[in-house]
Amino acid sequence: MNQTQIQTLVNKQRDFFYTGKTLDISYRIQALQKLKACILQNEKAISQAIISDLGKSSFESYMCETGLVLSEISYMLKHIRSLSREKRVHTPLAQFHSRSYTKPSPYGVVLVMSPWNYPFLLSIDPLADAIAAGNTVILKPSAYSPATSSLIKKLLSQCFPEEYVAVVNGGRAENTALLQQHFDYIFFTGSQAVGREVMRQASAHLTPVTLELGGKSPCIVDETADLKLAAKRIVFGKYLNCGQTCVAPDYIYCQESVKDRFIQEVKKQITAQFGERPLSNPDYGKIINEKHFNRILSLIEESKVVFGGTSDPKTLQISPTVMDGVTFQDKIMQEEIFGPVMPVLTYQNLDDVIQKVNSMPHPLALYFFTKNKAAAKKITASCGFGGGCINDTIIHLATSEMSFGGFGESGMGGYHGKEGFCTFSHFKSIVDKKTWLDLPMRYQPYKKLNNKLIHFFLK
Repeated sequence: MNQTQIQTLVNKQRDFFYTGKTLDISYRIQALQKLKACILQNEKAISQAIISDLGKSSFESYMCETGLVLSEISYMLKHIRSLSREKRVHTPLAQFHSRSYTKPSPYGVVLVMSPWNYPFLLSIDPLADAIAAGNTVILKPSAYSPATSSLIKKLLSQCFPEEYVAVVNGGRAENTALLQQHFDYIFFTGSQAVGREVMRQASAHLTPVTLELGGKSPCIVDETADLKLAAKRIVFGKYLNCGQTCVAPDYIYCQESVKDRFIQEVKKQITAQFGERPLSNPDYGKIINEKHFNRILSLIEESKVVFGGTSDPKTLQISPTVMDGVTFQDKIMQEEIFGPVMPVLTYQNLDDVIQKVNSMPHPLALYFFTKNKAAAKKITASCGFGGGCINDTIIHLATSEMSFGGFGESGMGGYHGKEGFCTFSHFKSIVDKKTWLDLPMRYQPYKKLNNKLIHFFLK
């Protein structure tokens, strides 16, 4: 679509929003039910599209994408009426006699821009939240995941008229044209570099934004940790989707006294989970494209590889790789890896860990493996990060009961469940003042008695 067509689409959605149809909760419920039914009917096609783009197995694509989307929609269907209600709040005595309340209202026309690494989940999850909140939505999937993006456009065009929900596919030209439009809210998931551009463009219209970005998420392992279980869960989280996960453990920060034993357990777990020849494992995926394949390979320092390190340019696969003896000055520690390479660094003192983590850009996630409850409390209180786990990885985002989002350089705002509804809603603060009583103290001319009364009411 060119800029004129996109502008026409935005205007069409704004006209539809102002008809007031999306303010009807029953209308939103019907839309969510239609979306859920469409996903259930096309589960196989969704899986095939994700396999085409990323090589994910059908099990993984359901576990990490389709199933989570269905759970989010189910949450919204269960809670949408309570989330949409006005909430009465306390009225101060000075406003007697009044009723004070907050009223959730949709922003209007929303732009959702999604990435390629979880192309279905990160498109439809925020879409469902935006629909539940009563908005119209233009969805822009990634050009790097063409099979899934094409299928999303096909499915959503079957479910909704484009004045309500529309999909714009394409690359940089379409992104630029979209960001030049006046949206009422922008929800972006992707890289920090593009996130800065989204925020810059949004500022022209003072459009509020949610930015779901990324960063180098640390995974700390101390000497009290159950190393076998830690390795099992870290290997799962690190190499899920071939490391192309925004909340994957980016690097391991291991207490020096247990580092060698930890690496041995990691090696065992990689073999146990992916086999002796991971590149021949039909359930092991691939890197999204040649550009990222070459970028990841350039981060691997062969002299520090202690496991894996093999690759196949024909299939764009890189085996689960472990690097030892890594320092914060190495190339692999200068950017988010976003691939199946695990650098292991060491520490001696937990205070040094806290100081180092806080000296770096705030990560999207932080993981800590320990049996020391006091240490876990200290890390979670002292370090800045979006979210995370104690003695596990990844799973904190797999629930609609908690907000998921970044902090500082890893993003702003959150979503999932109630927080997702709130993200796409503006909460109007309203006082309904009764007419049978009108306190005279606020009106001029001010009197001494009024001065005493105002001090009584406002203190």
